[in-house]
Amino acid sequence: MNKASNFGISKYSLCVSMVFLAFSWFRSHLNLTIKQLSMMLSIKRFFAGLFLLSCIGSTLKAQISPPGLGDANNAFWGAFGVKRQLDSLGKKQALSYIAIGRKSSPDDHNLFSKQAIIVLNHEVYHSFAPHQQYSYAISYRRQPQYESTVPYDKENTEQEFRIYGRYAYTFDLGKKWKLKNTVRQEFRKFFDAGFHQVEEDFQFRTRIKSQLTYNLSPKNNQKLALSAEALFSISHLNEPDPQWSSFGYREMRIAAYYMFTIPNSPFTVDVGYMDDLIRDSRSIHHGGVHYLAADLIWNIPYRKR
Repeated sequence: MNKASNFGISKYSLCVSMVFLAFSWFRSHLNLTIKQLSMMLSIKRFFAGLFLLSCIGSTLKAQISPPGLGDANNAFWGAFGVKRQLDSLGKKQALSYIAIGRKSSPDDHNLFSKQAIIVLNHEVYHSFAPHQQYSYAISYRRQPQYESTVPYDKENTEQEFRIYGRYAYTFDLGKKWKLKNTVRQEFRKFFDAGFHQVEEDFQFRTRIKSQLTYNLSPKNNQKLALSAEALFSISHLNEPDPQWSSFGYREMRIAAYYMFTIPNSPFTVDVGYMDDLIRDSRSIHHGGVHYLAADLIWNIPYRKR
């Protein structure tokens, strides 16, 4: 291993150990982001404000959140998943899903204009102690890359193999409210369509998410979830020369979801909105990338063999 690689890995280890310090810095500078959000709809300002008030939120139990689809005006995310109970106590679960994403061109607002991503994902969850959960996952993603000038034709295709783990702690706030903090660590490896190397070799990414869930009604298990997630990363680059990028804050994702169970069926539906605020992007000057998202989950109970 060369000196540059040793230096990069040492640098990443130091950065991960300081991730909560970095998150504190992010919160101290969040006022600037809120000023940018003030140009958006009042309901989006409400979501950001709620994040500031709670800032220790919760992740949704079965919601399949959209990935980042790059710079655009609008985007769509749709997923179908199968969630299985792995034990009789309900402490172990597995969620597998397939999903697609589409997005607009830079000069229009048609969220179905261009193919953006195909995702295959499998994740296993374990609630190992009261209020605590960990999970681990493997994922494959295939994402077209488009030219940055008119007519924005497809330039190439990028493949990504991802493994990640996460730890979550839940706070019960009465009968209707739940708050859940999640820290997620990812390793992402990139290839082109022919499995050749691309400009970005691999990436380590740290995600810190807060989400607040409110039980609207026991009828059809209706819930409302509001969330905010900050993403930090460091990458090893192949071009122009092998080197490490600097570790830092990359983006923030603010989302709202409505969830319910379809009566007399094993299916749950999640419908939501997400705003992706990408650092130094064109879209951040126009309020971010606006997502419409929906997923359908088939819940399979535990069956003893």
